[in-house]
Amino acid sequence: MKVAERLRSIPPYVFAQIDKVKEELLKQGKDLVDLGIGDPDQPTPANVIDSMIEAVKNPATHRYPPYEGDKSFREAMAERYAQRFGVQLDPQREVMTLIGSKEGISHLIWAFVGPGDVALVPDPAYPVYYIQTLLAGGEPYPMPLKEENGFVPDLESIPKSVVEKAKIMFVNYPNNPTAAVTDLAFFEKAVAFAKKNDIVLVHDAAYVEMTYDGYVAPSILQVPGAKEVAVECYSLSKPFNMTGWRIGAAVGNSDILYKGLGIVKTNTDSGQFRAIQWAGATALRDHPDSFIAKMNEIYKARRDVMVEGLKKLGFQVKAPLGSFYIWLRVPEGFNSASFTKHLLEKCQIVVVPGTAYGKCGEGFVRIALTVDCDRLEEAIRRMSAV
Repeated sequence: MKVAERLRSIPPYVFAQIDKVKEELLKQGKDLVDLGIGDPDQPTPANVIDSMIEAVKNPATHRYPPYEGDKSFREAMAERYAQRFGVQLDPQREVMTLIGSKEGISHLIWAFVGPGDVALVPDPAYPVYYIQTLLAGGEPYPMPLKEENGFVPDLESIPKSVVEKAKIMFVNYPNNPTAAVTDLAFFEKAVAFAKKNDIVLVHDAAYVEMTYDGYVAPSILQVPGAKEVAVECYSLSKPFNMTGWRIGAAVGNSDILYKGLGIVKTNTDSGQFRAIQWAGATALRDHPDSFIAKMNEIYKARRDVMVEGLKKLGFQVKAPLGSFYIWLRVPEGFNSASFTKHLLEKCQIVVVPGTAYGKCGEGFVRIALTVDCDRLEEAIRRMSAV
């Protein structure tokens, strides 16, 4: 069997590899503390589950949904943006349902990137930006996220020859994997840069609801004029514990959505199951802030346990203001891969090496706060014993 040439340039998907390692160790009877993939361990809200059960019983949900998404879900998303960000969206023109934001990000790349085109991609970053650009025949250009710059890219340092070929740019705050946050001032710079250079600007807002210590993450669409060049991918996966449901939305510039993304989607998928969209509308409308606040309290407690424990072990680490990750610099004498291996073999702790997210991730590992405080304390205990 000979696969398509495009697959030859694609590295193995790191999280699938981690799953294989975990599966093998579990077969050996190992007690793993899994701080790897960012998959919430808490259940989906009960009201959302109840809504889904009722929706499944309704024959209206059993047929194909509209390609752009069910009207009720798109209206609920527009209402959420008005309430949460003060951003007005036309649900008919500026909101499109996604089968999870990963799907939307991938298809946005296919809509705007072809051979010879450049995608401006943060480094380190969610691997899908880079890999989908390669699959589309484009060239991913890494924008380094450096600790000394607050893990924010220096847009002015991108060579003119690269900018001239750039068709799309990705930003992501609160950030995966670094847990960095930003403010509207950076988004204003990004919007101005995209306008000046005729670049589609995509903000991956998967963690926009996950913030702590009084910090409130903005939407890029709060920048005046952002809708001229930008779309934002909002996901229900992390704030509502719905990773397996695969539901989100792309919002913003109508041409990017309906003359770009929508054309790819209508020729690739037939939309998300309408019952899931109805349940998603319930999540967005039925007291979302109280549920999100409860979840953020849980993650804050976990963050504090892990940060304090790591400090006692001698690590220099700050409590992040967003996401549910800790971006940890590895100890002297290790690199990302060797420290990941050390934690796995000596402590039975699963983390992700920073290099899984790009070359600039070297020297770090990502810790996901997706287990309870007792297990985090156990991880610290194991680390202190070796």
